[in-house]
Amino acid sequence: MERTLKRQGLRRWELALLLAVAAAGLVGARLGAEQDALSDQVIRLHVVANSDSPQDQALKLEVRDAVLARCGLSLAGLDRAEALETLERSLPQLGQVAADVVAQKGLAYPVRVSLRRESFPTRDYTDFSLPAGDYIALRVELGAAAGHNWWCVVFPPLCTGSVTQAAAQTGLTDDQVRLITEDNEGYVIRFKAIELWEDLKARLAG
Repeated sequence: MERTLKRQGLRRWELALLLAVAAAGLVGARLGAEQDALSDQVIRLHVVANSDSPQDQALKLEVRDAVLARCGLSLAGLDRAEALETLERSLPQLGQVAADVVAQKGLAYPVRVSLRRESFPTRDYTDFSLPAGDYIALRVELGAAAGHNWWCVVFPPLCTGSVTQAAAQTGLTDDQVRLITEDNEGYVIRFKAIELWEDLKARLAG
């Protein structure tokens, strides 16, 4: 009798664990789908400083501003596919924009500009947040690229104007705009869940 009760207790525990894993998988898959849909609508900007010295960190921000200004002009009015094509064609020019900023400071750092898919953590900005996940990014590396990063969004121009207006004009749905702009505990939890789901996927893939 005692052995039977123990087996029943074990089965209940196993069943509860299986149900919890299944529920987590369903929620994670749904949140992952939300992040995937969002990542298909935006292009991130990733500027990597030469080092963590005050001079190099300040230079990183000046390069950021110059690149965002140039992209704001060339990407205005485009959809995401057109923006990606334009950026691919403009990589040499964007590299020159960054190199000019470096040269104006009397430095000779090499500058490397590329488009690539990268994994990003959850990031909070002044007017919006973006969940962790894989995004296509315009990556700008300065010198040894050994300093702290600066992340934002080059398309839509969320970092340089009205977030809601810029997002709505470039293909983000109302739900996606709310996802990145609403500041409440529920969205913080959702972003953390997305981050955990992305981490689990990376572990399983690795």
